[in-house]
Amino acid sequence: MREYQHSVRLDKDKCKGCTNCIKGCPTQAIRVRGGKANIIAERCIDCGECVRVCPHHAKIAVTDGFESLERFRYRIAIPAPSFYAQFRKNTSIGMILDALINIGFDDVFEVARGADIVTEATRQLLASGNCKKPLISSACPAVVRLIRVRFPSLLQHLSCIDSPMEVAADIAREAFCKKRGADGKDVGVFFITPCAAKMTSVLSPLGRVKSNVDGTISIVDAFARINAEIARPKMRRHGKASGSLSSGVGWAAAGGEEQALSGYSHLSVDGIHNIIRLFEEVENGRFADLDFIEALSCTGGCLGGPLTFENAYVARMRLSKVIEDMPQKTEMPTEAVEHAHSARARLSQEIEPLRVEHLDDDMETAIAKLGRINELCELLPGLDCGSCGSPDCRTLAEDIVRGDAVELDCIFLLKDRVRYLAQEMVKLATVDSAFEPNDEERG
Repeated sequence: MREYQHSVRLDKDKCKGCTNCIKGCPTQAIRVRGGKANIIAERCIDCGECVRVCPHHAKIAVTDGFESLERFRYRIAIPAPSFYAQFRKNTSIGMILDALINIGFDDVFEVARGADIVTEATRQLLASGNCKKPLISSACPAVVRLIRVRFPSLLQHLSCIDSPMEVAADIAREAFCKKRGADGKDVGVFFITPCAAKMTSVLSPLGRVKSNVDGTISIVDAFARINAEIARPKMRRHGKASGSLSSGVGWAAAGGEEQALSGYSHLSVDGIHNIIRLFEEVENGRFADLDFIEALSCTGGCLGGPLTFENAYVARMRLSKVIEDMPQKTEMPTEAVEHAHSARARLSQEIEPLRVEHLDDDMETAIAKLGRINELCELLPGLDCGSCGSPDCRTLAEDIVRGDAVELDCIFLLKDRVRYLAQEMVKLATVDSAFEPNDEERG
């Protein structure tokens, strides 16, 4: 198995050892040991929840800077649909695309066009009947990794259609090389991202050998430059305009993918903890009559990504205006439909589960460890306070059995031990005083 590279990382110098991150992590990937947080690499899905809740900004979402563009002779920007909703009213998609060229890109290609293609490919997959229902969208990389880590039985429900980002990058590079006569190796494709999970999917892709994307730039970083460019009195225009359907741009918000699949029974859920509760029910056999589930780890969808600039609710209002101002096209270009029907719109590799709760290779030893975990759970108070540095008492019991913690990490067991030792010391002091000589004996 290849090394898994993360984009969410910890700045230990800023970490104060509080427990906000361990309580919010959906996969219990964080522990506090020695007064500092530690991220368990194999459990982390790079959802960015810890980035949101850390009051000390010790969790960092690492993306590429604009200096990374210098690695390539030609550069293509592929902005996420959520990028359009970050700007003040009367800022058209065309203005944003023109501004991207002005700040150093040679071409732009909308990820919303990739979303249109993925919608068509998903329709074809549902119509074929060759999928396990409910079909779960594979568009959100944090959700894909959540399924791999916490819900491996649901991998059979995961869509085999590639993400809009990958589809857009593939088409953008091919079209640019054909137009300019460029070598694909000289062309760098950069995604303007609302979240860290997309960076991780570029560094360590699932379902494919290598990502079509060469780098990611956060919306926060790109917004500053684009906003300044748009504010210029005489910004240079290139005549760029949106080539996507309004439904593709609508993918930026929770429910956008679901709405694009009208005609099928579907459900949309956003927020990683809401997704976990829903997936638990799907595992238990509910929603078997449902065709499709759109699941987005960020509340509000990509508009609520941790690397966005604008408030998610303001952004949703602006997105509605952007869509309203778009030409109301209803049909995709022929070449886009052909791409949707081709194998290039699909994942090329099977996604395998990641065993993070594995206790031991030997079954007898694993059963013994499980028994010890259950014993410790009976011993621990069950308050799930997080003061021990583990997210809850059950996890602390597992950490103890794995050798990563000790029983006295629990402050309640420690308090009981201190009380017991204090009582023993009082008893010893009483016994010692009984043997001390009185004044007459000393005389």
